[in-house]
Amino acid sequence: MARKTKAEAAATREALLDAAEAVFLDKGVARTSLEQIARHAGMTRGAVYWHFKNKADLFRAMLNRVRMPFQELVEEIDAPDLGESPLEAVRLACLQGFQRLERPRYQRVYAILVHHCEVFGDIDPLALQEEMAEESCGALIEYFTAAAERGQLRDDLGPELAARLFQAMLGGLFHDWLRKQDQFSIVERGSELVETQLRLFSRRD
Repeated sequence: MARKTKAEAAATREALLDAAEAVFLDKGVARTSLEQIARHAGMTRGAVYWHFKNKADLFRAMLNRVRMPFQELVEEIDAPDLGESPLEAVRLACLQGFQRLERPRYQRVYAILVHHCEVFGDIDPLALQEEMAEESCGALIEYFTAAAERGQLRDDLGPELAARLFQAMLGGLFHDWLRKQDQFSIVERGSELVETQLRLFSRRD
């Protein structure tokens, strides 16, 4: 059999990740086998093992397709002078994240992580959620620190507390939205909550 090109191998890998999303969402992660994923993709189990060491490796690869590092969201924003406006950078980065969450893939994968994934092997869904939350909070601390240094954060609110409060709001919004995605737009409600909280955090002269 001819050796696959890099493009063909990449397409096969993406097809397997797409199949994993569908089967994990339908059956749950713990009850899904690699053979079921391969069959859903129209491939053999050997194709799965060619690209992934095991189910945990496949799961992490699926999750990584929708990871949203905060700094990456900031870098996607096409706006000048965000370095001098850290609170505005936070607002725009959050909006960028909310817009991503309205894409079907993001909705499926985060629903799997929160509602369809039990502890298995070396995968702990709660630990993964905590890891992602702490990654986001660490970035927020940096931006709120920059805001404080520029006199933009209210005097009675430290950067770390501001980041924790903001992260708690985002976490509550995210989990509420995952439970009832058809009842409200995360872009609209999220934008309203973020803008309100940032106003409350801002220093008033």
